[in-house]
Amino acid sequence: MSDSAPPHRDPAQGPRHGRLATRPHPPVTPGPTGLVPMTGPDGGRVALAYVPEPAADASPYRLVLLLHGAGGSARQGLDLLLPVADAHHLLLVAPQSSAASWDLIAGGFGADVGRIDGLLATVFDGYPVYDVTLGGFSDGASYALSLGLANGDLIDAVVAFSPGFAAPPVTDGRPRIFVSHGVDDRVLPIDVCSRRLVPHLHDLGYDVSYEEFHGGHDVPTPIRDAATTWLTTPP
Repeated sequence: MSDSAPPHRDPAQGPRHGRLATRPHPPVTPGPTGLVPMTGPDGGRVALAYVPEPAADASPYRLVLLLHGAGGSARQGLDLLLPVADAHHLLLVAPQSSAASWDLIAGGFGADVGRIDGLLATVFDGYPVYDVTLGGFSDGASYALSLGLANGDLIDAVVAFSPGFAAPPVTDGRPRIFVSHGVDDRVLPIDVCSRRLVPHLHDLGYDVSYEEFHGGHDVPTPIRDAATTWLTTPP
C-alpha cells in the first residue's frame, strides 16, 4: 500500500477500480449443496463451490470467496478452508483467475473483478447469505486484501495467508483483517511483506489480527484453525 490511504470511492467507479456491484438479496431458486462446479456464459468452469447442507434453523451462510496463488487452481483455493466448512456453515466459492494470476498482479483490476461479481450474483440468487469474506493465499491473499479494502461496504472480513502487498486504488469501509506469514518464507519473504504491510494497515485504522509461524510459504493446519476461529467469532 502507499504511504497514505487512497481516496474514498466515487459511486460511479466500477471493475477497473476494483468495485463490486452485486449485493446480497433474497434467494430466487434454492441452489444445490455439496461440491458445485460453477460455469460461465460459454459453459467453461470459472469457479468451484462447496455448499454445506442447510442448517436446521434455516440460518444463512457466511460466504467466503477463496483465491488461489499464482499458477494455482480453483480447487487449491477451495481447499484452504474446505475442512472446516461444514462445522462452521461456510459457503465457499473459489474462482479461477482469468490468467495465470489475478488481474491486479498483471497490471490492474478488470476481468477478474467482473468474474467475481458474476459469481456473487449467482450465489445470492441461490443461497441466503449474511456476511461476505474474502480470503486467499500468496497472490490470492494480496488480491483478497486489495479487493477487500476497496469493497468494505460489502466485505466484512479478509483472510490473507502469506500476502505480498495490498494495493486498493480506492477504499471503502473498514473490514477486519487476518494475516498470517511463515518466518522462513522464501517466496514472499516476511520482512518485506507482512512485517511491513501489517503495521501500515494498523496505521490506517484497520483492525488486524496477525499470526507468524515457523515455516515457509504454506498454510499449516494450526494457522487455518486460528483463522477460522477468528472469522467465526463475533468481533
